Amino acid sequence: MFRREIGLAPDVVSGVAAGDAERARIVTEHLDLVDTVLRHHHHGEDEHLWPRLITRGGPEAAAVVRVMEDQHEAIDKATVEVRDRAAAWRADADPQEGEALAGALRRLLDLLVEHLAVEEEQALPLIERHITAAEWERMVAEGGAGIAPEQMALIFGMMTYEGDPDTIRDIIATMPPEVRPVIADLAAQAYARHALQVYGTSTPPRTEMPR
Repeated sequence: MFRREIGLAPDVVSGVAAGDAERARIVTEHLDLVDTVLRHHHHGEDEHLWPRLITRGGPEAAAVVRVMEDQHEAIDKATVEVRDRAAAWRADADPQEGEALAGALRRLLDLLVEHLAVEEEQALPLIERHITAAEWERMVAEGGAGIAPEQMALIFGMMTYEGDPDTIRDIIATMPPEVRPVIADLAAQAYARHALQVYGTSTPPRTEMPR
């Protein structure tokens, strides 16, 4: 999700016509949503994962956690720049401010791509060994508690747009029984509407995952 949404964002920003403040509002609200999910994601890891890995995983885990924390700090600084640039651009869709925002988004994307690759290759195997399912679920639940209820279907649709069907099914199986029959359809519909507004298509380009 982060690779796709932030990867597409610079061109979306650059494509906004000078002075089109309404279009700039739509794009910046989308960026705000992605930023909110990213902040909750990183806060959950900082709060629930890294301290436990240091305690339980020995020197190998401690070395990986140091990298994760340093990368989180760099990403946090980059997201602050994106927020500041977005606020400056949103008011009147000035092209120069837009190009500055697009540049900040590209810098953020570079940091995220590097971070996610290391996280997937080095941190996740340690998490699988040292973090319990209950601890993981608590992190996810607390992260979700900070999201506005009316945004949950959209965020789930954004997350699962390129998701593995088996993984999506496993996630839905953990949800309340009354939600399970409808959440996949509701989420897909919510993201399709959102993508149409942001990208002009309900099926934005999918991200080629690193191998």
